[in-house]
Amino acid sequence: MQAVPGAGLKVPLYLLGSSDFSARLAAKLGLPFAFASHFAPDYLQVALEIYRSEFRPSPELEKPYVIIGAGIYAATSKAEAQRLFTSAQLQVLSLIRGHPGKLPPPVENMDEFWNREEWAAIEHRTRYVAVGSPDIIRSRLKEFLSETNADEIIATAQIYDHKARLRSFEIAAGVFAEMA
Repeated sequence: MQAVPGAGLKVPLYLLGSSDFSARLAAKLGLPFAFASHFAPDYLQVALEIYRSEFRPSPELEKPYVIIGAGIYAATSKAEAQRLFTSAQLQVLSLIRGHPGKLPPPVENMDEFWNREEWAAIEHRTRYVAVGSPDIIRSRLKEFLSETNADEIIATAQIYDHKARLRSFEIAAGVFAEMA
């Protein structure tokens, strides 16, 4: 079998997962482990503990290397970032209600869409999400790194408007550069 394109290249392997199985597999194979904490937050600490404690060095990697996924919804103002985030909240709300679908456009106020229990469920599921201005994003990312001792963060975002999504990633890139 031959990889096309990429024949002859040494492309590094990473294992992305959201369970203890993927943590064990990455540890056994001695691969970097990326955890999808942006949608499976309850398993993050358990998976990282398993990965780190069971890690076996390999030709690719001498010691564990942890990457965590974080949702990032950045804008110049907290209010605008929160508005962008409502698309993701509405999408999760649809999943909770058993009606998955496409990413909806943002709304000005989520209070008319969810009840208290749904709000609590979404808050819980999105605890590895940073929403706000650059200062807020920086603070949240530092919290995530401190809590997990991760080596790297993968940024993701469910932002309806493509230009707003690109701008959010530009802001996040600036924050990451300042943190490096």
